[in-house]
Amino acid sequence: MATGTLLFISRHRVLPYFSLLLYIYLIDCQQFIIPFKAPSDCGVDEFFDISSLSCSRCGSNQRKSSTGLSCICQTGYKTLNVFNDKISISCEQCPTDRPAVTQDGFGCIRCPRSLNTEGKCQCQSGYILVERDINGNPLNDARCEACNNNSPALSVSNINGDRCERCTSTFTNTSCVCPAPNVQEGGLCFPSRVLSTNANPSVNYAQLKFSIQSAWFVENLYSSTAACLTYSNLTACQALGNMCVLNMHSLAGSSTDACGLFNTVYRSKAALSSVQEIAYWRVNLPWLFYGDEPGLASRALQADPVPTVFSFRGRNQNTNIQLLAAVYNIRGEFLRWEQVGGSNLQLCPGLAAKQAAAFSFGTAYQESCDLSVADLLDSHPEPLFYDVYMDLGGGENRKLLPLPTLVENQQYNGGFINQDSMRNWYLTRRMFLVDTLSGREKSITSLPKVIRVATVVKIRFQLVPRNQEGLIFPPLMTLTYTDVLITDITTQTVPITFTMDYEMDQTEARTKTDTALGVLGGLAVLYSLLKTVSWKRRIASPIINLETMLKFLLFYSGDLANVFFIVTVGTGLYWLIFYKTLKAQQFVSVLLPLPSQEEQFVTYIGCAFALKAVQFLHKLYMQVSVDIFLIDWERPRSKGNRTVQAHGDSKCDPSPVSIWRTYFVANEWNKLQTIRKISPTFQTMAVLFFLEVLNFSNLALRDPWSTLQRSPEAYTPPYSLILRYGLAATLWLCIALLQVIFFTVFYEHFVKDKIRQFVDLCSVSNISVLLFSNRCFGYYIHGRSVHGHADTNMEEMSNNLKRERESLCGQRGLVPNSDIQTFQVAVTNRLRQQYERIQDSLSRRNRPSRLMDASTANLSDLQFRAYNTMNHFLGSIIDHGHPDMDYMVKEKLMMERVIGMEFMEPADKSYFYSDEAHSFSNVLFYGNEATLLIFDILFFCVVDLGSQNFVLAAALTYLQQMIFRFIRNTLGRRNLANKTLVDQRFLI
Repeated sequence: MATGTLLFISRHRVLPYFSLLLYIYLIDCQQFIIPFKAPSDCGVDEFFDISSLSCSRCGSNQRKSSTGLSCICQTGYKTLNVFNDKISISCEQCPTDRPAVTQDGFGCIRCPRSLNTEGKCQCQSGYILVERDINGNPLNDARCEACNNNSPALSVSNINGDRCERCTSTFTNTSCVCPAPNVQEGGLCFPSRVLSTNANPSVNYAQLKFSIQSAWFVENLYSSTAACLTYSNLTACQALGNMCVLNMHSLAGSSTDACGLFNTVYRSKAALSSVQEIAYWRVNLPWLFYGDEPGLASRALQADPVPTVFSFRGRNQNTNIQLLAAVYNIRGEFLRWEQVGGSNLQLCPGLAAKQAAAFSFGTAYQESCDLSVADLLDSHPEPLFYDVYMDLGGGENRKLLPLPTLVENQQYNGGFINQDSMRNWYLTRRMFLVDTLSGREKSITSLPKVIRVATVVKIRFQLVPRNQEGLIFPPLMTLTYTDVLITDITTQTVPITFTMDYEMDQTEARTKTDTALGVLGGLAVLYSLLKTVSWKRRIASPIINLETMLKFLLFYSGDLANVFFIVTVGTGLYWLIFYKTLKAQQFVSVLLPLPSQEEQFVTYIGCAFALKAVQFLHKLYMQVSVDIFLIDWERPRSKGNRTVQAHGDSKCDPSPVSIWRTYFVANEWNKLQTIRKISPTFQTMAVLFFLEVLNFSNLALRDPWSTLQRSPEAYTPPYSLILRYGLAATLWLCIALLQVIFFTVFYEHFVKDKIRQFVDLCSVSNISVLLFSNRCFGYYIHGRSVHGHADTNMEEMSNNLKRERESLCGQRGLVPNSDIQTFQVAVTNRLRQQYERIQDSLSRRNRPSRLMDASTANLSDLQFRAYNTMNHFLGSIIDHGHPDMDYMVKEKLMMERVIGMEFMEPADKSYFYSDEAHSFSNVLFYGNEATLLIFDILFFCVVDLGSQNFVLAAALTYLQQMIFRFIRNTLGRRNLANKTLVDQRFLI
């Protein structure tokens, strides 16, 4: 029996419990969407309720007023009573003997003349309709004369003084005097103790650290609160809410300021139903706050997407942002529904076309200006208040989405809660732009002591993550107000900024970028270690010391710079393709990072530039300190000897070998030092031509359009740093690639190949070139003439070249029956030590001067003998004249070519690796084009990101190219002269 009772009770409790859970769920997960209604949409027997923004039905025998915001009695009916709910009157039909209704609508009367269309008496021009006697008693017959407002007539002259009116309904039925202990405020009579405490009419200006007693608040705060609390007066409730908005929506415990009193009224109506099924919107009150306390921002901003799809292209293209605002004046009167756009939320003046661009989805909009305080006082004598909604469309069933507002000046219990993280935010609804009224202390007509201006208005749209349908979360409007202390209105100005931002969750993109940097950075470490090991082999030093660590860091700086460069260019190209140039975004799925989100990307670019600069300077130093010697194979001829007198006797001496061939080869090598695979001048001019002349720079603007030509009247959004970098780097790479293809494939094959021509010149000149880029590693160009002599006349030289063309002589290669003349050489430590001993004598002093004393001349003789010794020594090495320092010629393995390291260490024998790729250009600019190109790109982009000026970046890039070219030429020429004893005057 007991069990059955319990089961019966539990069955009856299931439905209430389920309803409670459903209600809690709807409150937590509800998306706040309301139907759109305007006063014109209400029927004849309906009025527009300014509190709920909906149409409400009038009572019996009533109709809509001319404004549409209230109900009045129908023609021939008088008003009997006033109630405290929305239907504030009751009506009764007038008797037939007094068919007209009085002007105040509360009585019936006979008219001296005809009735108007509203069923009321009307007088001829120049007369005032009198419906009451001198004591205010209603007359049976109306008269056209002046009204009498003497007490106790229950009538007073209206504000215009054109007719007599009955006292407001808050007074007693016998007198227009508010008797004690009642309180009269704002022309209304309230019962005593309507409010438990007195109202605090102060307005807090936290930025200026003081408060003032506002004349408007003194006059209206108490009466608005009392009328809203006691009589549920709609305009009074709106006026109270407006005063809370003027106080920055700030709440503090049991405060009796505007927001504290609004909160009191808000809590008193907790038992009543909500408006538009929104729990935070109480009956008769404006919707000011999202919840009773902070912390509900994420629920309002990121719970559910907006049921509107945005698309940049295609048949369903939709980029128009439709915003509507319900506009109220300071007195709480509803003025109109207003389309947001143009100048209503944008204080800065401007062309309509430019201001309209703010409401094109995806276009980052920012407009700033400085406005005069005097102009603000003239144009905004009273503040206007806006409840902003997003129009979701729907034809006859239009729906509106409220826009949450974040006021950064809002305080909660003394703290600025909206300046912290989202979990502490306290979202609000109503906003204003300029308040010149509440800062007036003495009277509402005096000059304000302080004005408050919304100096920053920002509307942010956030894309729903991992969504390909163009959905967004509810937009957020952020407001920053500035308190301006009035000192001199003619000189004071206020900075104003209006911004429209679009963002998406960049967590996944940052994760992928960091992953790519981590993986490639790890590979760069391994590659740098491999380079370090190769370098240790090439200097024949097995010891790991401080120099080794420094060399590793130098190698790693270059490789890590390449990693940063690859990742940043790839990232910039990704955004450029998928946001700007691809027509695949039929539905918006990608939005550009915000400027604050680009800071890490810019840091990566800075790191890439700094590291690449270290690598570039390191390579520059290595090139200007390379060891080089020109081996002259020419030998004196026996015929044509000259006679030399010595101690009175004559003897025959062979004719000397001419030095001009050596000078000529050295000069040609000097010319090769700074040639490149591209033309830097053409490169810079071509990039600038595409960016500035063809307006490719417009592709870097923060909007989704890929049009190159823009109208001067159209709005120009700010640049995206990521797009700007990606565009500039991609253009630079593409033009450089085209140049490399042109010079390597066409120009060098059909016009002039300076590298191969230099090798050919060495053979014709009978001069070989030996270079050491490292201590025991370098390059060898075999220039030994197959004819034995090159120091000859024109006829013999022409015959020699003809024999080569007709294959009537041997081949030029180092190895018999081979044409390979260029080699990479890895020499033994013994050979290098002997080279250094001779080199010390060569580098003991610089070139000889014209005026030399005897000791200097002797020293030069020693150098010349050392030169001849070096020439003979290296020639004998090539001719296998030193068995203990012999070498062998071999081919490099494929793996050795790929990793840039030789597997065989030259312990007892040196190795000459065939090198048909002419890799001796690695000691020239020509062989380091990739390093130079990336350095130029990064230099150009760093200057541009700092200055936002492509022309300046191009000019400075060209200037640095010329400077480093001059440095390389100067130091390289000096090194060449020191190492080969060729006078610098022959290096032109």
